[in-house]
Amino acid sequence: MISPFRLLRRRRRRKLLRQGLISESTWLWSLAGLRIFDLLNNEERERLRQLSTLFVHEKIFEPAGGMILDDRVRTRIAALACLPILNLDFDCYDGWRTVVVYPGGFIRPRSEFDAIGVMHEWEDVLTGESWERGPVILSWADVQGSGHCEGYNVVIHEMAHKLDMLNGAADGFPNLHRGMARRVWTDAFTAAFEDFNDRVDQEEKTPIDPYAAEAPGEFFAVLSEYFFEAPDLVRMEYPEIYDLLAQFYRQDPAARFRSSLPADPFQTRDAQAPRESRQTGHNPLREALADAVSGDDHGRFEND
Repeated sequence: MISPFRLLRRRRRRKLLRQGLISESTWLWSLAGLRIFDLLNNEERERLRQLSTLFVHEKIFEPAGGMILDDRVRTRIAALACLPILNLDFDCYDGWRTVVVYPGGFIRPRSEFDAIGVMHEWEDVLTGESWERGPVILSWADVQGSGHCEGYNVVIHEMAHKLDMLNGAADGFPNLHRGMARRVWTDAFTAAFEDFNDRVDQEEKTPIDPYAAEAPGEFFAVLSEYFFEAPDLVRMEYPEIYDLLAQFYRQDPAARFRSSLPADPFQTRDAQAPRESRQTGHNPLREALADAVSGDDHGRFEND
């Protein structure tokens, strides 16, 4: 049974959407040049626009570090944030209100005690961060680098953490939909995470960002990035994980990519060419596809 509060909130949201969506000019600017949105059909784009309107209206955007916010910045972030819940419910983003935006990477002081009780202090430079029942913090420079179907998407990464946190700490085991077996999810993700860690420990040049080996929660968030940005890579590396993510997000990005391919397999388009990775001279996505042809707070670190 739906609570009276939830019914009231849904009525309020329907009224808001009837009053008007994000303006056409702002919406088109926000989607321009991002292939991840080009792959959506008209119905999906309209649904994304509705969800993004709710996101901009209900979330509080706060500038930091000299960042200047405008409607286009808010809408670009909202569109990327709402892609994972395109076929879910906006209620999935309940429990937090604030999006903090820096112009670029931001510094977080860290400290910990070692085994003999000595405190060590250092600073991390992050590109994104999610706090349990707290804000999402983003680097605008990295938001601009997201959505190009290259395997990197800082907004989707942090939203995956938020979905993961709906049942507690971000541990890679979020609330599952009815009909999804928790044992199947646990076994598959545990096996994939252990396999990926073994590959990283052996210094394999993995096509998936090695940051995924940091913790189960990071593995889920990083694989969620690739699921939307480079779905065929996830299918190639960990097919069972792809299937589980398709069930969880109720989307099949690989099918979108297949439907967008030109009739002539040798026809190329500039939008499909991956740009250089942040790691100079190393583009994991390009190398993986070439190989296939021939055979507490959770932050993303800069250059990870």
